[in-house]
Amino acid sequence: MSKQQYRSEMGIMGDILDVAMEGGRQGTIVSAISRRANLSHYAVIEKCEKLSSAGLVESVRTDKNRLYTITEKGLQFVQEFRRFQSVLDSMNLRY
Repeated sequence: MSKQQYRSEMGIMGDILDVAMEGGRQGTIVSAISRRANLSHYAVIEKCEKLSSAGLVESVRTDKNRLYTITEKGLQFVQEFRRFQSVLDSMNLRY
């Protein structure tokens, strides 16, 4: 029997964007995203690369860490995504 996936990829991306948004202009390190979004380190890197290539987050490398900050486009996406979630919730649909 295959393992049931509890969150869609879209839901995971939304969780990562929420964490990045809370990090503000300073950015959020990968391990913090990993803990707060309940993902492995490698899953965070993979998903953040997708978000980065879409222009929703920016990656900045420091001496020790890689920081992710949400972009203006990412903020707009989060607002639209939340609207979408509320419509789905009102219809009792999972995303």
